[in-house]
Amino acid sequence: MIKSNKLHKIIGLILVLPMLGWTITGMIFFIKPGYQAAYESLTIKTYPLNDSFTISPKSDWQKVSLVNTILGEHLLVKTADKTMHLAPESLVDKAPPSEQAFKALLRDAFNGSNRYGDIVSVNGLSALTSTGVEIKLDWKNLRLSQKGQDTALINLLYKIHYLQWTGHKVLDQCLGILGLILLLSLTVLGVRLYVKKRV
Repeated sequence: MIKSNKLHKIIGLILVLPMLGWTITGMIFFIKPGYQAAYESLTIKTYPLNDSFTISPKSDWQKVSLVNTILGEHLLVKTADKTMHLAPESLVDKAPPSEQAFKALLRDAFNGSNRYGDIVSVNGLSALTSTGVEIKLDWKNLRLSQKGQDTALINLLYKIHYLQWTGHKVLDQCLGILGLILLLSLTVLGVRLYVKKRV
């Protein structure tokens, strides 16, 4: 049977890498350097409504928003099971923007921010900027999301901190639970050795 002090040393050695990861990433999470830019909210710019519309909501509509952007008016409708992006004048699905219209919408949203630079490529409703930031448009909800290399780095640090090392959800969960069990065992063994010495 392995003695407590030897088991304590073995578990301590196993936890060297996780402990280093927890300590370094924990310090970064506490200070949060670069978090503001990495998770900056990129909002579509809206303008006062130009026209007055008489909209008769349908019985299953739960929430209705009418907004005006550089691309014109948008009617956003939520029902119990879906979200719709309609043209206010016809109440039919509003077609996604063309590449040029998408670029215009993005440039309007950038509002002179240094984070985004110029748009270098567009793929559907996703764009890449000269600063390496990827921007996606959720057309149904008329929302933008952005992520850059700094966002990817911070997300990687979270994976290191929470022992998500394999990329497989179930395996990573097992790894996390094992890490907590070993940490608890290390604490219990440490207390036990301390009490033995005192006795």
